[in-house]
Amino acid sequence: MQFDGTFELDGTTREEVWLALSDPVLVRNALPGCEFLLEVDDESPDFDELRERAAETDDEEISMDPDVIAERSFEEGSHYAALMELGVGSVKPSFETVVTIAERDFPDTVATGEGDASNSSFEMESSMHLAETDDGVGVEWATQADVFGRIAQMGQRVINPVANRVVKRFFQRVQSQLDDFGAEEPETAADASTDPEAGLTGKIRDRMGI
Repeated sequence: MQFDGTFELDGTTREEVWLALSDPVLVRNALPGCEFLLEVDDESPDFDELRERAAETDDEEISMDPDVIAERSFEEGSHYAALMELGVGSVKPSFETVVTIAERDFPDTVATGEGDASNSSFEMESSMHLAETDDGVGVEWATQADVFGRIAQMGQRVINPVANRVVKRFFQRVQSQLDDFGAEEPETAADASTDPEAGLTGKIRDRMGI
């Protein structure tokens, strides 16, 4: 199954969006149905242990400080485990999911992953590109997924609207976080808009190596 689209994030820069989407804490909070998102050492983690570990990290705060995010950001070659509940019609499986960051080179990211739930599973490859627009940033995304089991029986006509809804809600929440930060740091945002190397934009480029 192929899913793709573009979501517009207004009043922001590619650097700010890259920073936001580099933060596992922000991504976890923005992703509908995501119980936890944690870095793991390999592709076969113990999800019972991860549930306990997740309870200890629930108080991690969302930040747009490049220094904070650089310490916990997604890294190429790293693995991340997530517990995801996805509602497809009357079916609401909880997928134990492992994602690998296959490529990460500003402004592009590629990730691969697989997930298992009761009577359903999937394998996927996703890509994302950040493009400048007149009003902000266009996030061009695409996912190629192979779906198996009960959910697969529903077909793409049922699954596609669900996937689009999840993506839309995710980016709406990302937009909200970016808006909140812009309201809190108006002088920094203004500096970045007039001088790409000043303010937050310059700090992101320096700290995140882009």
